[in-house]
Amino acid sequence: MGYKTLRHAINDLESSGQLIRIDQPISQNLLVGAIHRRVYQHQGPALLFTNLTDSRFPAVANLFGTLERTRYLFRDTLQQVETLVKLKLDPKALLKTPSMFLTAPPAALHLLPKKVKAGAILQGQTTIGELPQIKSWPNDGGAFVTLPQVYSESSKNPGIRSSNLGMYRVQLSGNNYCQDQEIGLHYQIHRGIGVHHQEALELGQPFKVNIFVGGPPSLSVAAVMPLPEGMPELAFAGLLGGHRIPMVQSADFLPMPAEADFVICGTIDPQQQKPEGPFGDHLGYYSLAHDFPLIKVDRVYHRPDAIWPFTTVGRPPQEDTSFGNFIHELTGALIPEVLPGIKAVHAVDAAGVHPLLLAIGSERYTPYDKLERPQELLTQANAVLGQGQLSLAKYLLIAAENDNPQLDIHNIPEFFNHLLERVDWQRDLHFQTATTMDTLDYSGHGLNQGSKVVIAAVGEKRRKLPTTIPENLTLPRGFKKPALAIPGVLLVEGPSCSDYRPGADLNLLRFGKKFSTDDPINNFPLILIVDDSEFCATQLNNWLWVCFTRSNPAADIYGIGSFSKAKHWGCSGALIIDARSKPHHAPALIDDPEIEKQVDQLAVNGGPLEGII
Repeated sequence: MGYKTLRHAINDLESSGQLIRIDQPISQNLLVGAIHRRVYQHQGPALLFTNLTDSRFPAVANLFGTLERTRYLFRDTLQQVETLVKLKLDPKALLKTPSMFLTAPPAALHLLPKKVKAGAILQGQTTIGELPQIKSWPNDGGAFVTLPQVYSESSKNPGIRSSNLGMYRVQLSGNNYCQDQEIGLHYQIHRGIGVHHQEALELGQPFKVNIFVGGPPSLSVAAVMPLPEGMPELAFAGLLGGHRIPMVQSADFLPMPAEADFVICGTIDPQQQKPEGPFGDHLGYYSLAHDFPLIKVDRVYHRPDAIWPFTTVGRPPQEDTSFGNFIHELTGALIPEVLPGIKAVHAVDAAGVHPLLLAIGSERYTPYDKLERPQELLTQANAVLGQGQLSLAKYLLIAAENDNPQLDIHNIPEFFNHLLERVDWQRDLHFQTATTMDTLDYSGHGLNQGSKVVIAAVGEKRRKLPTTIPENLTLPRGFKKPALAIPGVLLVEGPSCSDYRPGADLNLLRFGKKFSTDDPINNFPLILIVDDSEFCATQLNNWLWVCFTRSNPAADIYGIGSFSKAKHWGCSGALIIDARSKPHHAPALIDDPEIEKQVDQLAVNGGPLEGII
């Protein structure tokens, strides 16, 4: 049941027509990453590169490139995982459905990793420089491990029970790392390894890490699962993989999967850092070079038939989108239990995941009164922002199920339509003006620093949303090319932002003061000021990406008829979001035209990508 090795999974995908081999020489520098991105965009097969230039190891990409393929990889265990989720939701389900006894106990036994004395991983050793050196974007700082599983343990309570397995990117080369001796580790805020790092600092001692690459596919999924504290990711990997994960352990190193393809064993001095990055990241921009933890490399192991799995990320959707969709399928049903009153949550992939969170809650505080304002919805919003990685949300838009029980949180135009018909900008904006923000988001006022806003809307419809732009619309000087994003959302191209003044941009203030609160432009409850209105109007994903990755709520939200009363900010007219690029923003990712031509050549008649891209 399940795959015990990566090669087992690859062979199965190939035999079922879901993987192709590319045997001709492919450069690790930009080309292999560009191939992966293009194939993903066409929802193509997994890719096995057997002839990477300057590498003795083959590499595989796009394993999880479609939701259907991801489900296929775990088809033997999904029913058992779903059964255990149902039991978590309602333990009485066992009494109601006794047949659950037939599947629940065996699945639960797979949660416990199995200690073994030897494994394929110990049969070969190499160096960092001999590993595949894949560079995905032109301005990346070097080669990176892009599907790493970074394993660490508590220094105060060592052992698997207090372990963390997370997918934190690892830089293999570049910058001023000592070749084969040092590599960089980048982890964002609110990651489990941060607890272990803090413990090591308190004890004043280094701590060990192992970086697993490859192995059973369930390990990769487990490394990105938002599990509750206290549940080891290795346990979930066993559950999803359908077998206990065999772990090799000795006094010299931390446990490692016996069937992993590669394991880098290293040590972190918690007080030592070096610049890591830049790296083309999943928000669609480069994350820039900053000081991050340094790993001193002790050994590098590999199995005899090792295959290097990798992915490339960039502006969504990318392969990590399939990860996210699969994880939502596994865990979405638990949301109401973890967050009472919340019916559903959707981290919008097109907006970079963390920047925009949609939620449906419920109003139960005063059921005997007709709803006139958000009440319990605000309590639930605070709970969402206090829950794990959901706490990284920058914009949280929440609506009440009471107003429309059929509202589909994954139908983004429908959700915006529902919210904008009801929102009252004088009442429904709730800011956190100086707080933490996603490490990869450069719209804030510093690394990990920014703001949040909750927009909560309840009640009857307040307005009808316009679906066309008035012919007599007159814009202030420097603002032009109005366009419709969706009903009620107006796009306006503004002057470029060369002198950024948070919350006090002269052009935006001038725009807001140009119109009175009874001007027809206020028929649009939301106005987005952008650099290119035509680009944003082309498709839904364009304006979602631009708006929510290029704005910091407390600094970039303005309004017509704005006011501040008792430290509450609102506006009586339209809400304005400054979604232009700012001087401090990270550069957007741009494909190399010459590399894209090489990808095109692989799709000509007889080429390995013929009929795929």
